[in-house]
Amino acid sequence: MIENKILESKAIVRFQDCDPFNHLNNAAYLNYLVNAREDQLMEAYGINIYDTASLGGKSWVVSSNQIAYLRPAWLMESLVMQSQLLSFDDTETLVELRMYDKDKAQLKALMWSTYVHIDLTTQKRTPHSKTLMELFDSALAPVIESHFEARAASFKNLKKPKK
Repeated sequence: MIENKILESKAIVRFQDCDPFNHLNNAAYLNYLVNAREDQLMEAYGINIYDTASLGGKSWVVSSNQIAYLRPAWLMESLVMQSQLLSFDDTETLVELRMYDKDKAQLKALMWSTYVHIDLTTQKRTPHSKTLMELFDSALAPVIESHFEARAASFKNLKKPKK
């Protein structure tokens, strides 16, 4: 059984990823979050999505992303990225990715990504192995909200001052 179902890593906002206003370019958020997830999978589960030999010629591709930009991430700012598996089936996974400031006091961005498991030789959807399904089952960390918009709204409501 996996104890910590929320994976975490750190990054620093780099100059080449910023817009003229010195904050992380909106497209770069995707790269930071996806790269963090890849690193977290390697560290926590030993899964290197690019080591196709160990994965039996199979890996995952992103089929959709939904992202909410909640606060800017600034040039040279230290960030904490978290991810967790929200749901899965025999060929897909849904992952939530969050970008925070270094103290995890401010959520910068929230993203839901759907990944499809494919056979790299046929480029077609393929079922997850029994081993992966067991790993997913033990790593599963669903949230109350079933729609991205509701989840994003729940974080936006957290930062509203009380009247």
